[in-house]
Amino acid sequence: MLCKNCKIAIDSTDNYCKNCGGKIIKKRLTIQNLFEHFSAQFLNYDNLFLQTFICLFTKPEDVIGGYIDGVRKKYINPISYFALAITLAGFQIYIIKTFFPEGLDLSNITIEGQEEFANSYFSFIQDYQSLILPLFVPAYALMSKIVFYNYKKYNYTEHLVTFLYILSQLTIAMILPVITFTGLGYTYGDFTMFTIIFQITYSAYCLKRVFALSFKKLLLKTLLFFVVFSLLYVLAIILFIAIMIMIYGGLEGFAEAFGSISQ
Repeated sequence: MLCKNCKIAIDSTDNYCKNCGGKIIKKRLTIQNLFEHFSAQFLNYDNLFLQTFICLFTKPEDVIGGYIDGVRKKYINPISYFALAITLAGFQIYIIKTFFPEGLDLSNITIEGQEEFANSYFSFIQDYQSLILPLFVPAYALMSKIVFYNYKKYNYTEHLVTFLYILSQLTIAMILPVITFTGLGYTYGDFTMFTIIFQITYSAYCLKRVFALSFKKLLLKTLLFFVVFSLLYVLAIILFIAIMIMIYGGLEGFAEAFGSISQ
């Protein structure tokens, strides 16, 4: 008898392969054991996904700090967790666009006369979020590295790991609430402020636990984060405008091009 995973000879009495550790499947696939496999992978308390999700709320320093310090078996690694978050976010957008398309509306928080542009821009962000979301990770890691300049605990790569976990958790945690709210007739504009407050609060909570900050230091670092974010945001806009001028020969050309894309 051969292991179906690594093709090494095994005994018929074995439950796991001695070479690769894979479980020996002896029964044919049925609806019942398919559901049992799903439950074992995603619903029981011992599985890595549930452990990671729960502990990123209860003790994020154990997940983030543990991975950085070399604990690699206890929780899902940050890249896999981030990939899972992007996948689930894609399902979320598909469900909302298919069943509750009116939920993708920002009109009630948009300047009068700019509703169509805001909704077109928001729709563009949603369509390409799997490409856009990964861009936030290095940006937030850079801001974190600057804000914690006097903390030599982590290098830039380790700040990347920190925000891979944080952004993944924020994305996954908001999936069901967003679907529920849009299903009840609310729009993104109705709960945008709540989303922003949750993102800021949770990120600050994680950084407080990871860096063992006092409440006073947390307030100072949060303020500094906003300052750094504002400066980088202005620089990004200036760079964006400069690139658009080079590509389209001016802002008017870019406005026309973007207008044709959004239509």
